[in-house]
Amino acid sequence: MSRNGHAPMWDAPYDGVPGAVVVGDFALTGGEWFPPHRHSAHQLVWSRRGVGSVRVGDETWFLPRTLALWVPAGVVHATGAVDPSWNRSPYFLPERCPAAISAWAEPTVVAVTPLLAALIDHLADAALPTEQRIRAEAVVFDLLRPLSTVAIPLPMPRDARAGQVAAALIDDPADGRTLAQWGALTGASARTLRRVFLAETGLSFGRWRTHARLRAAMPVLAAGQPVAAAARRAGYGTASAFVAAFHRTVGAPPGTYFARDR
Repeated sequence: MSRNGHAPMWDAPYDGVPGAVVVGDFALTGGEWFPPHRHSAHQLVWSRRGVGSVRVGDETWFLPRTLALWVPAGVVHATGAVDPSWNRSPYFLPERCPAAISAWAEPTVVAVTPLLAALIDHLADAALPTEQRIRAEAVVFDLLRPLSTVAIPLPMPRDARAGQVAAALIDDPADGRTLAQWGALTGASARTLRRVFLAETGLSFGRWRTHARLRAAMPVLAAGQPVAAAARRAGYGTASAFVAAFHRTVGAPPGTYFARDR
């Protein structure tokens, strides 16, 4: 069953739904975001065309068509798009899901293989007979396998001086000033800034800056531009250094994460 519309949610009563899955279609322009919301059903956020984004708290995922994000029921999230996108998101009724799937309590990245993509398209057919729908849903559940890739958290420090540094690095992630140089600008010692970043974000300053740089590079990679262009945007001197930082942080190299086929 498919429901079309501009709202990225499906929270209608379950009465009349023949199986466990309802597929929702909605379009987003590049840079557009739906405000934070939650669902009573699990959602698999997937962009059939384009690159989508999902924010949950301080974490953001960038999703080419080969990746989707499982968002458990009740989790507040915002959905957006890097470029003009067509989202085809299945919603899963919790009480009709296998226990192993419903046990996913945290947002989870899954691979969208050609078979899974075809099954989601198949389930979007509102005229699909119930027997065929149930069989297709069973295969979908078998194909939902978590990947080891992770989001890139970027919590903001509350301290005004550290916040000034963080905002500047988000605006220009290639800024290579040291903590001592930032301290001279903000009126705090390097030691103080180092302590504040760790205490208020849970990340060392170096790791926080790496996350800011990778977050800035993600849309460049998602748009299909070369790794070298993403490395320059992120402030890395070489593409190899950028790839190493990306792999170490995300869990996969850029070429694998944004692969067109898996």
